[in-house]
Amino acid sequence: MTTKILMVCLGNICRSPLAEGILQAKLPMDLFEVDSAGTGDWHVGQTPDKRSIAIAQKNKIDLSAQRARQFQVSDFETFDYIYMMDRSNYSNVIAMAPHQQAIDKVQLILDEHPKSHLSEVPDPYFGGDDGFEQVYQLLDEVCHLLSKKLLEH
Repeated sequence: MTTKILMVCLGNICRSPLAEGILQAKLPMDLFEVDSAGTGDWHVGQTPDKRSIAIAQKNKIDLSAQRARQFQVSDFETFDYIYMMDRSNYSNVIAMAPHQQAIDKVQLILDEHPKSHLSEVPDPYFGGDDGFEQVYQLLDEVCHLLSKKLLEH
């Protein structure tokens, strides 16, 4: 049986596509399916931000096939784990949950990184390229820890 993981941010063009690509690169795809979504609908159908694509390519990860999509209530049934990039989007997704079992699938991704001094993945959208580098490094660290945890289960 395939374990399904969903990464969620606001627009699904910066943080969650990076998290999707990074985690996919760390897990065997015959056992795991990783996807991403945004709580907003502004970018539906678009490729990730060119800066996310560039930082991923620099680290040998290809995001070019990804297309932004909006989080749907049906995602609670489809996915085993739903990782949120920040508290605001966490609140938005929890508000859509049809029952407690759905809520139990949702958590902040940095909760998987006990040594992180941050509790949320910063949104690099309005900043420069260095923000994307920092977000990449942070997500790479947490996805490394998450992949080890998932492979042990």
